[in-house]
Amino acid sequence: MTATSIELWGPFVVALVVAAAVTPFAIWAAPRLGIMDVPKDERRVHKKPMPRFGGIAIYLGIMVSLLIFAVKDEDFIAVMIGCTMIYILGLIDDVKDLKPVVKLAGQLICAATVYAMGIRIEFITNYFGPGNTDFGEVTCFVITMLWLAAITNAVNLIDGLDGLAAGISAISALCIGYVSYIHGQYVPTLAMMAIAGASLGFLPYNFHPAKIFMGDSGSQLLGFSIAAVSVLGTVKSATIVVVIIPALVLGLPIFDTVMAIIRRVAKRQSIGTADREHLHHRIMKAGFGQRRAVMILYCISGIMGIVAVLYSRGLMIEYLGLIAVAIMLVYVLLSDTGNRNISLKADKITKEKDRGGKEKGR
Repeated sequence: MTATSIELWGPFVVALVVAAAVTPFAIWAAPRLGIMDVPKDERRVHKKPMPRFGGIAIYLGIMVSLLIFAVKDEDFIAVMIGCTMIYILGLIDDVKDLKPVVKLAGQLICAATVYAMGIRIEFITNYFGPGNTDFGEVTCFVITMLWLAAITNAVNLIDGLDGLAAGISAISALCIGYVSYIHGQYVPTLAMMAIAGASLGFLPYNFHPAKIFMGDSGSQLLGFSIAAVSVLGTVKSATIVVVIIPALVLGLPIFDTVMAIIRRVAKRQSIGTADREHLHHRIMKAGFGQRRAVMILYCISGIMGIVAVLYSRGLMIEYLGLIAVAIMLVYVLLSDTGNRNISLKADKITKEKDRGGKEKGR
């Protein structure tokens, strides 16, 4: 094994092993600490109390890996501090169930902290001329804050089915890490490998039927870490367009978040209101079980990851074609919900009629 291979895969392996080793402890400790997810409303898919202390395994997996492989890079000090803050915020939310406005305020404080330490979106590629368009101080601050908060909440919102957030986070981190690698940005690559490893180390315990949930401490951590590290990569080089590559990879959770906001605004509800109309819920309503729904969403997320790689290489026809495929898949899944529900109702009515006819015959 070459030194380069160790540098690339070391963070992944360490994070995976640590997360996998800590998760059984989290399962044991959660009920003793009172960190349990009790199904109190219809939006929850599970029917019995579940530990939601899995974020500690993901957090330790990422932190231990970065401490070993990337602590010498000063940019990672900011990332690690921000990740620690967002993890603590999520853990408090798991225990106390914070109000959405309080949680958002905490996320913005975490984002402002890493911004103050140098993690910033400072420019965007100029499509109408050479070079880049630099942002002013205010624009830089607003865009960075929006990006970090948006991706944090996007991953947090898709954490509604067993294994969904962990799997999509792993796919996203691996794809963004690969794009960074092929463009020579090795520092963000190492961090993305650590995030992917921690997600996959936790996933076997979280895949349906789950033994533990990651909780807001885990989902917010994954979203925030991916957002912060992707900024770290794009700010350092004009090779990758600022925000576009991560946005393509994270297209599925971003789409789900945008649709949730539109849906709640249309109903004149708070955007923090929970419901069962997320993409994963709608796929399940279409007749797919948890495992199949999650694997379908993995596939769509993987397609978007490939789109990002193609985009970074300038292969326009190829990436536009795959985007069209992903859009068609989402359309079919969403538009088929009503038909499947009608079909299921019709089958139920038919069975009831058949049962009634048999009873009369007796």
